Amino acid sequence: MTQPDETASVDDLVAALRDGQTILGGSPLHRAMHGASQTALRVAAEMNTGYREPAELRALLAELTGGEIDETVTVFPPFRADFGRNIRFGRGVFINMGCTFQDQGGITIGDRAQIGHNTVIATLNHDFAPDRRADMHPAPVVIGADVWIGSNATILPGVTIGDGAVIGAASVVTKDVPAGMMAVGSPARVIRSVV
Repeated sequence: MTQPDETASVDDLVAALRDGQTILGGSPLHRAMHGASQTALRVAAEMNTGYREPAELRALLAELTGGEIDETVTVFPPFRADFGRNIRFGRGVFINMGCTFQDQGGITIGDRAQIGHNTVIATLNHDFAPDRRADMHPAPVVIGADVWIGSNATILPGVTIGDGAVIGAASVVTKDVPAGMMAVGSPARVIRSVV
């Protein structure tokens, strides 16, 4: 763990986030997060300025995430991410226009998942205590294979959506959704099996 007078690298930050470590407001990790966010905002702006061929978009996604992006991944801009380094895409993933990923806590998207327009995936919560409000608590979001998330859905920190599940449009997902089930509403609740 870093001390107040130290600096932290993006790698230090990613390791801390993946361990679920609280990021204290004003700490070296918090400062590293702000620096990484500026890079993510720049790359996202490049993605969203003018028309980009699919290969160009994948190259920018690779720059954003720091990892390889399979040629079967499709993202329709505009696309926003405020960190980028903690997103993992499976094969055949489709992200529609207007999606926002707050990925500090980690976003894993399984093969062939489809994410509808204007979906928000959030992986950070601020501390509830007013004097600690700048502290951030990461929790990963895991989206299984063959999941379909309808437009304008919000997926909150710590949620796992099982393989083959469907999330209805405009739903707010606050709890895990089992594989093969459909969840709708705010807060989302499971209403039936998808088959």
